[in-house]
Amino acid sequence: MRTATAPSYTITNFQTNLEYDPVQPLTKDQLGNFISPKFYSNINLVEQFNPLIRLDVEFKNSIKILAELKKDRALSLSLDNSLLTESSGDEFIMGMGYRVKDLRIRTNVGGRRVTLSGDLNLKADFSYRENKTILRNLEYDNNQVTAGQTLMSIKFTADYALSKNLTSLFFYDHSFSEFAISTAFPQTSIRSGITIRYNFGN
Repeated sequence: MRTATAPSYTITNFQTNLEYDPVQPLTKDQLGNFISPKFYSNINLVEQFNPLIRLDVEFKNSIKILAELKKDRALSLSLDNSLLTESSGDEFIMGMGYRVKDLRIRTNVGGRRVTLSGDLNLKADFSYRENKTILRNLEYDNNQVTAGQTLMSIKFTADYALSKNLTSLFFYDHSFSEFAISTAFPQTSIRSGITIRYNFGN
């Protein structure tokens, strides 16, 4: 079990205020606001817990269990129009795998009967993620959901070592997304296929 975080803070643009007097730092403008030594136009704060919690266990009977929780948030403050854009996401992943050791497969290659022996690795993952973007006005009590979606996906893979350097892989990926705003339609995508991978190394 492990957890990780990577926060970041950035200022995209700033400039010196020529009206600021360091001798009188508490001077106010005509609106009653303190005169700042610098003008900031945009400030960004990004927090990522990737993952926040992760559990990855493999038992002696070759069964694997994976559970993972990810969280992220991005704040963008625009001081030009007093708007705060908040984008947040939560993702949960649940997976299971199983390894069949020394699986023998008989086949005919070029008229000869060949017996293949290798490990068959099976893996299935289910993920659920929610994204949401909220636009907040700092001058008025007006918060609007401008974007966001719910994503669900099921992934299945099976790989088998045909030889020391040759591996075959079957994959199936089924994903579904539903948007938070009514003007966007739900989407479903399915990917499936077989991949042959050859390793030129030792």
